Amino acid sequence: MKIKLNGIFVDDQQKALDFYTDILGFKKSQDFPVGEFRWITVASPEGGDAELALEPNANPDARVFQEAMFKQGIPMTAFEVDDLEGEVKRLTDLDVAFTTGPTDAGEVTFAVFVDTCGNLIQIYQPKS
Repeated sequence: MKIKLNGIFVDDQQKALDFYTDILGFKKSQDFPVGEFRWITVASPEGGDAELALEPNANPDARVFQEAMFKQGIPMTAFEVDDLEGEVKRLTDLDVAFTTGPTDAGEVTFAVFVDTCGNLIQIYQPKS
């Protein structure tokens, strides 16, 4: 068993695709229509075969869940980076809003930002 696909709910799929590719630097992997929505996945340009699906939060229960996690400050997913301080500076320079700056958490240092699509996203750097 392996992790190949994970998904997050987004309030606007095109806005999410723009943010995850133009700002975060992921590459679009799949994008095709599925009914009134699209099946959109992005992947890391650094390799690996895991993809992130940008799923519409059109389901009312999904929207309630997403809003509750945001209000409680809980990130919906996390991405590993090699240089947390550098990534925070790069994203801040691109006007990404952080809710938590670089924070030492023992085995990792992490930060949390708003993805503009209804989610908090954590980035972390493991300590070597």
